[in-house]
Amino acid sequence: MEALTAVKVLLIVTSHSQFGDTGERTGFWLEELAAPYAQFSQAGAQVDIASPQGGTAPVDPRSEKESTDATRAFLADAQATKKLAHTLTLAEVKDTYDAYFVVGGHGVMWDLAKHVPLHKLLTTGYARGAVIAAVCHGPAALVGVKGPDGKPLVNGKRVAAFSNAEEKAAKFDAIVPFPLETRLRELGARYESGPLWQSFAVRDGRLVTGQNPASSAETAREVLRALKEKK
Repeated sequence: MEALTAVKVLLIVTSHSQFGDTGERTGFWLEELAAPYAQFSQAGAQVDIASPQGGTAPVDPRSEKESTDATRAFLADAQATKKLAHTLTLAEVKDTYDAYFVVGGHGVMWDLAKHVPLHKLLTTGYARGAVIAAVCHGPAALVGVKGPDGKPLVNGKRVAAFSNAEEKAAKFDAIVPFPLETRLRELGARYESGPLWQSFAVRDGRLVTGQNPASSAETAREVLRALKEKK
């Protein structure tokens, strides 16, 4: 792909670190940040990272144990880790990005699903032509986002996200505040999924979504394709 040197992408992570009432910690899923960061950076885009509270964002400890080429490269990149240690505050982000990518991780279900500044940012971003993307639990952040017609952004669109079957298989279905697949369907999304834990991403115009951690790189590649079509 030709370089996208003039393109700016905002990766959005959760600030929430408590996994329900379990006493365990959660946050964002490292692979779901690292793989898109690599894809966008390698394409020549400027990549920033933002969160509701700004500053250091919490990584899910379980995701740190699942080392991949992408996570190792991210953690070895001084510029990348500096951006993660000093995330921008979402409420202060100026609406100038070409694409917005919501990183998954269970923390999203508690804060980004209800974070009005993010919902406004994505609503206005989509209205002016930006690409909106999310992976795994990231699509929970889309539940408060509106399309130009005033309906939920996901209404009538093909959407992938962490499936009810995956949530149940992971034994987290009784912990999360709501079943993500079900909520998306209730909002009118045309929910789609692939096999459990396998890469699966869908693009419906300027809305791009992926199912699980394995889908992170492919979701980012679909965003790059959408950006190329815009150009």
